[in-house]
Amino acid sequence: MAAAGKLNTLRLPPLPTIREIIKLFKLQAQKQLSQNFLLDLRLTDKIVRKAGNLTGAYVYEVGPGPGGITRSILNANVAELLVVEKDTRFIPGLQMLSDAAPGKLRIVHGDVLTFKIENAFPESLKRQWEDDPPNVHIIGNLPFSVSTPLIIKWLENVSCLDGPFAYGRTQMTLTFQKEVAERLTANTGGKQRSRLSIMAQYLCHVQHVFTIPGQAFVPKPEVDVGVVHFTPLIQPRIEQPFKLVEKVVQSVFQFRRKYCYRGLGMLFPEDGRVESTERLLRLADVDPTLRPCHLSLAHFQRLCDVYREMCEEDPGLFAYNFREELKQNKSRA
Repeated sequence: MAAAGKLNTLRLPPLPTIREIIKLFKLQAQKQLSQNFLLDLRLTDKIVRKAGNLTGAYVYEVGPGPGGITRSILNANVAELLVVEKDTRFIPGLQMLSDAAPGKLRIVHGDVLTFKIENAFPESLKRQWEDDPPNVHIIGNLPFSVSTPLIIKWLENVSCLDGPFAYGRTQMTLTFQKEVAERLTANTGGKQRSRLSIMAQYLCHVQHVFTIPGQAFVPKPEVDVGVVHFTPLIQPRIEQPFKLVEKVVQSVFQFRRKYCYRGLGMLFPEDGRVESTERLLRLADVDPTLRPCHLSLAHFQRLCDVYREMCEEDPGLFAYNFREELKQNKSRA
């Protein structure tokens, strides 16, 4: 790692613009991969600033594409930047950046959904979960097609303290469709309150830090883009296994316009469903006529705690899947 004084003076040498890189390597955004390029370096610089002070940091960038955000991260005086890019067309342009910043940029051709980050950076960076966040950051302009499954995967990693969070409470600064960003940050009672709101907010402090207009991207997407910053909480707001929380939350929101008892009923077999649902709501002290968007994190905490107790009483309950029961009933009909 370079000395602090050298880090503070590091700037990339003159390079072709991102637009010139796209022309040079004949790059085109592929619609089927939901790719959109951000060419304005003022905006990529702003994304990187919202990640915090990156001087001497180790950064994991997902989906660098032609390298716009990559340049801004390198200009932020990081110790090392690791980029993971699935599309081989972008590798030559990224290699040009690597040549311009010797020893700073590591390029991996791979899939962010399967890449193992936990051993990529020095062990010395690891912090206790109760400590301040480590000097490790995740930053990325995510393709829309992978943004939701990827954030759910990382939230599960937060819950298990593994993956990128083996280093501690690693912070993330990521782009999403504006509507998804609004769901991630929606408050109780908000019209965008959803499964994503609960899954993100029970584990992280989540901020929608700014919105980028769609016309800033090439090609222009049909929606604006939200930049969201995540800091894992020291203490999760629901202290139950991730899969259990996910099951309860998914059940509630699959009937988002109905009263909450409708979705919660899907946690239980048809035989005894009404009684079990009533018991769950009674013990959790939740009004059965609340709609899903009006359930607070405290409501979900109590629902998950009681559902866990019910699963311990009936070891087969957690494995129950109402869709499977529905299929079986149809096949018998």
